[in-house]
Amino acid sequence: AHGGYGFCGYAAMLLLGKQDMMNRKTMLRWAVGRQMAREGGFQGRINKLVDGCYSMWMGGLLPLLSSELLEHTTVVPVKKDAGGGAHGGSVPLFDREELQLYILSACQETIGGLRDKPSKRRDYYHTCYCLSGLSVAQ
Repeated sequence: AHGGYGFCGYAAMLLLGKQDMMNRKTMLRWAVGRQMAREGGFQGRINKLVDGCYSMWMGGLLPLLSSELLEHTTVVPVKKDAGGGAHGGSVPLFDREELQLYILSACQETIGGLRDKPSKRRDYYHTCYCLSGLSVAQ
């Protein structure tokens, strides 16, 4: 299993209207376990380090799965954010604040740009996906 492939595969199945062909419970169980408690960011695979780009791949997959769950749920739990508002139509399946903290404290370069993790250099790929993940988390 891989976070990027998981996101792309599930999104493609949604677009084709074929998501019922997938084992969504297993995918959900796997996906919610990818946010690491210590760092707050996501890993893309089991036994791998947290990587800033998975803030988009995993952070984007979980709302897709969450909105899918809402269609099959009669009682919907709603978590209020710090401003008192509800998270737009989806049940949060990851800690949004911890993800934002990881991106802003561990992935941000002081001279601009974003990176995979503190030991790496900034690049366009990680800047794009970290910013996308930050957007998903807000």
